[in-house]
Amino acid sequence: MEIVFLSTEAVPFAKTGGLGDVCGALPAILAALGHRVTLILPAFRSIRSAGVEIHTTDLSFAIPIRNRIVGARLLRAELPAATDVGSGTLVGEPRPVTVYFVDQPEYFDRHGLYGDESGDYADNCERFTFFCRAALHAITRLDRPIDIVHCNDWQTGLLPAYMRMGFEAHPWMAGARSVFTIHNLAYQGRFWHFDLPLLGVDWQYFHPDWFEFYGELNFLKAGIQSADRLTTVSPTYAREIQTELHGCGMDPLLRSRAEVLVGIVNGIDDSIWNPATDPHLRIPAESGEHDPSHPSVLRWKGNYDVSSWRQGKSLQKRHLQQNFGMAVDDSMPLIGLVGRLAHQKGWDLILTVLRWHLEQSRPTQWCILGTGESRYHHALSELRDRFPGHFGLQLGFSDQMAHRIEAAADLFLMPSRYEPCGLNQLYSLRYGSVPVVMSTGGLVDTVVDATPDAVAAGTATGFRMKSFSPEELDRQIGLALELRYHQPAIWAGLVETGMRQDWSWRRVSLQYEQLYADTMSLDPNTPIGA
Repeated sequence: MEIVFLSTEAVPFAKTGGLGDVCGALPAILAALGHRVTLILPAFRSIRSAGVEIHTTDLSFAIPIRNRIVGARLLRAELPAATDVGSGTLVGEPRPVTVYFVDQPEYFDRHGLYGDESGDYADNCERFTFFCRAALHAITRLDRPIDIVHCNDWQTGLLPAYMRMGFEAHPWMAGARSVFTIHNLAYQGRFWHFDLPLLGVDWQYFHPDWFEFYGELNFLKAGIQSADRLTTVSPTYAREIQTELHGCGMDPLLRSRAEVLVGIVNGIDDSIWNPATDPHLRIPAESGEHDPSHPSVLRWKGNYDVSSWRQGKSLQKRHLQQNFGMAVDDSMPLIGLVGRLAHQKGWDLILTVLRWHLEQSRPTQWCILGTGESRYHHALSELRDRFPGHFGLQLGFSDQMAHRIEAAADLFLMPSRYEPCGLNQLYSLRYGSVPVVMSTGGLVDTVVDATPDAVAAGTATGFRMKSFSPEELDRQIGLALELRYHQPAIWAGLVETGMRQDWSWRRVSLQYEQLYADTMSLDPNTPIGA
């Protein structure tokens, strides 16, 4: 198949969250399966520090925006196809992923992708309208039939609508079908209605069947309403967003399109997130004869797999305890947290339970890595100052520290209010850090609650909260620690079952292959978006 991905994020070029992981990994796996894959991104400033060679091209175009003409050119790079497709079937020699960047410095050569310390950029409607309209021209410049255009999140939501209306009559639209993925419904791209002329369409399209949503322009709504197929990042989230509680005002529209909506859990790159080979876990160990003829040789320790997790995690825990000045005690349960310090992630609950543990001198240690809302920065810093040496805190982000916490922790907390998919619980399962999560979104689809039946069946991998409260979070932590202390065989079963699961992109790619095939099987006379 000829597949075009449209996104604003893809590792290693640009990333603020899971969108970047998805659009960096999935195209590479599909390319390894023999599909020709093209990825189109804005030429954000960050692409130049990605460590990938970027070439200029002679492809350029101009687009009318309001009362002026805005020009752009395409830059080009390549990403290698994935090297391991697991049970997938290679079709011929895999091609690399071709990456095109829409180079328009006025719009995209900025410090942030979507905003700065003051908030969202005021011209985001214009910036991402231009990106979608430029993508139409970029796809035309490929000069070949296109099967699937896969758009991601609100910044690309105009493109399925443009395809549906045959905007500018680009010839590739005749045979192409659109897939639109909702990574987080809460972010919708809502703008005032007087920005409609930026879209290059007549005012007749400011209508509920097209771009209008409660008196505003809504880019996400345009994509949901117009695409041939809709996906989101877990089956449970696909159901949740059709309810009033989680639908963010879109639930009636999503229910009306339920027959074309499917949830597919994101994957992880298990060549990077693998405790057996992870370079971030390596701790130097000197060995050799103390003799000039037998010099010391630098060796490494710290990596582990499902057969050696006890020794490996014990070593990682002691190393992390030393790093944060906590008491070095292998028997002390270590609770890990990594991620955004945001209301969505349940930090009001976490802070309450952390205070209980610290103030009551409970036998636990906590290690926290994250950045986000200033109120949580202040609260965590105050607790660190009040209880020095009792828990570890690093404000900011460190990829190495994220890996080390996953490896060292006994428990990993994710009490999110909502979680479309989540990746940290997948990392935790891979590293033998038992997750304690809220029963929402992708957390439901990836963590099997340690009920008596699941434990007896050998399928349990973690603990799921039944209600959103600090008391319930604390209760689930207590249940987990009860098993760890008093039923070590069951605890080992949870750890090892989680570590053996396959959450790789190889598995996910086969589901997308089937989705694309089903989308292409639509009657060619069916109007786009019908």
